[in-house]
Amino acid sequence: MIRTIRASVLTISAIALAAAAATAAPVAYKIDKSHSDVGFKVRHFFSKTPGRFSDFSGMINLDEKNPSASSVDVTIQTASIQTNNERRDNHLRSDDFFNAEKFPTITFKSTKITPVEGNKFKVDGDLTIRDVTKPVTLDAELVGMGAVGQSGTRAGFQATTSVNRKDYGVLWNKTLDNGGTMLDDIVYINLDVEAVKDEPKKDAPPAAPKDEKTTDKK
Repeated sequence: MIRTIRASVLTISAIALAAAAATAAPVAYKIDKSHSDVGFKVRHFFSKTPGRFSDFSGMINLDEKNPSASSVDVTIQTASIQTNNERRDNHLRSDDFFNAEKFPTITFKSTKITPVEGNKFKVDGDLTIRDVTKPVTLDAELVGMGAVGQSGTRAGFQATTSVNRKDYGVLWNKTLDNGGTMLDDIVYINLDVEAVKDEPKKDAPPAAPKDEKTTDKK
């Protein structure tokens, strides 16, 4: 009888642990801007010219056991665009392109993550530029992850996609003498992201009490 009860208790405990593992919440990873790159390329005349955004932030909620339960939320500061040409960068910040003053951010919020093979995934989401939101799909890969001493637990990702800039109201262009255009409509986006596990900050130990000097009152 006692053995039966013990077996039942063990079985229930095992089921409870399995259920808890199956429903474990995704782990939050904060994007490390200093070790990440948000880049793009677009054809200018006859070759692709690169650019990047230097100011961005975001969270990746990663579920290793059930990648479909993961999610991504990223915000890019539009004015941080850089193409190694100050005059061109100022033009890109103007209303001809991003209008950084009126639309200060570009955002991406995932809506669905689908495992493909190995550590590769399709990440569907909503990309918002100039207050226009369109669905996009990123080809993404979890490059690796693990604890790295005092730098915390980190994960590396790569992702690529392409968008038609005209879909977001970025219409500026010039017609060339040969009938072509200065810029292509398709923008190729390449992301290299390192993120660190968002650990709760440990409370600092209480300060040691200061010695109070006492004086005898006469």
